[in-house]
Amino acid sequence: MSAIVKTNVDPKTRRNLVIGGCVVAGAAGAAAAVPFVGSMFPSARAKAAGAAIEYDISQIEPGQLVTIEYRGAPYWLMRRTPEMVAQLGKNDDLLADPTSEKSAQPANCKNADRSIKPDFFVVKGVCTHLGCSPTMRKEIGPADLGADWPGGFFCPCHQSKFDMAGRVFKGMPAPKNLEVTAYRFADDKTIVIDADIASDAKADTKGA
Repeated sequence: MSAIVKTNVDPKTRRNLVIGGCVVAGAAGAAAAVPFVGSMFPSARAKAAGAAIEYDISQIEPGQLVTIEYRGAPYWLMRRTPEMVAQLGKNDDLLADPTSEKSAQPANCKNADRSIKPDFFVVKGVCTHLGCSPTMRKEIGPADLGADWPGGFFCPCHQSKFDMAGRVFKGMPAPKNLEVTAYRFADDKTIVIDADIASDAKADTKGA
């Protein structure tokens, strides 16, 4: 026969203890959930490892270039002016690979502009010679770069020159045009740099 143990706790006190216990348990559950929810968002380490990066291009003025870091390298987002875009079609005689046949870019950027939209240009800011970082030189025909300089990117380390589509000039140390990685427009104001877009496309092609 089981013993019956009586307690001296009155019903009101018991109710308060139960309510208090529920509150503490709920708070502990919420605290445990915070790290879990936070893990749903890309961390700085995840971004460095290759998570896609979004950028509000509405902040970029015509003729302006901004640099962001993606997968440990500098990437340039540039808003070209109509004059810059018009000049691209006049540079072919100066360039080693004007149609970018030997250079890296996604299929939807394999054109004279090397871009999805002519005014917005996205490119890896690393020289294809020895990995230095070129600088933008917008001015046309400066004394130090020559009268035929149409504006573009200049690598001061070994003097390689590229036009405003990242296409290398003839006779330069750099063997290829600057690399254009895959990207997309999420909307009219947002660019998403995501090299895995190209990987996904290859995977889809293999599976077809």
